[in-house]
Amino acid sequence: MKIFLIGFMGCGKTTLGKKLASRTGYELLDLDHQIEKVAATTVGDYFATHGEDAFRKLERDTLQSYAYPKHTIISTGGGTPCYFDNMDWMNENGVTVYIQLSPVSLAKRLEKGMAKRPLLSGLTPEGIVEFIENKLKEREGYYNQAAITMSGISLTADAILAEVQTKS
Repeated sequence: MKIFLIGFMGCGKTTLGKKLASRTGYELLDLDHQIEKVAATTVGDYFATHGEDAFRKLERDTLQSYAYPKHTIISTGGGTPCYFDNMDWMNENGVTVYIQLSPVSLAKRLEKGMAKRPLLSGLTPEGIVEFIENKLKEREGYYNQAAITMSGISLTADAILAEVQTKS
């Protein structure tokens, strides 16, 4: 089974993915890390050099062409579900889990690592919440297509696993 973890940047997809992989023995694929291998550069540098449109095409191609092991947890990028047919593809090829957090909670988590996030570069700490609110308005329609939606506050790998098992 494939489990796709989706949600806004900073919601805990990679952290929970690692814990879930450890708990289940599944492989873990961080989609951004795979994109960096394919592109031979960081996501931030690729974004800066080629622009968002080129990045989103590379992201789709990487997501949909990767040879996933039978049992894999995939930590996607925050925008992955929102482009092309990625959300439909993930729903057809596994179980999607939306890790939901409020804009204020996300901002608190993201303030420390803003420099590593292309979409946040140049924002002031005060501007992060407004940016997140606006992006969530754009993305929620895609995120809400997930098979499972879970609050990211105090979310555990065991809780995700229990929900996934009810859907499979």
